[in-house]
Amino acid sequence: MDTIARVRRAFHVQGWSVKKIVRELHVSRNTVRKILRSDETDFTYERERQPLPRIGAWKADIERFLTANEGKPSRERLTLIRIYEEVRALGYDGSYNAVRRYAKTWAKNRGAVTAEAYVPLYYAPGEAYQFDWSHEIILINGVTTTVKVAHVRLCHSRMMFVRAYAAPI
Repeated sequence: MDTIARVRRAFHVQGWSVKKIVRELHVSRNTVRKILRSDETDFTYERERQPLPRIGAWKADIERFLTANEGKPSRERLTLIRIYEEVRALGYDGSYNAVRRYAKTWAKNRGAVTAEAYVPLYYAPGEAYQFDWSHEIILINGVTTTVKVAHVRLCHSRMMFVRAYAAPI
């Protein structure tokens, strides 16, 4: 967005030519033309599909390592560089970045699957409640007194009940 503003300011306010804008702002000529011809305030580019030509044959091995990693404690998990080295030892000749990108999308897809497993909590009336104690200092007839307070919240209706008891001195 900053680049778009600088290109438009250079062209319309400062009167620079497209060639000078390209040279000074280090932006391609096609990008400058695209900015000047449209009223867009933001240009984004995202690939619809990331081609994985070299990693294609090794997906099963990488997924095997990633799945095995999930069940291990964090200290025993393999790092992505270690997974890359293991797959490389099996014969993979692609780059580390391809493995890293594949692991990222795999984890993202895996997280989406677990996010769909949400089970809402439901309690029948009178089935469950939450309980807690607290100590409160109150003023009764000008005398400061400490009382114990029982807090009960019903899980079904979320209704709260509070009862204060005189604390022994």
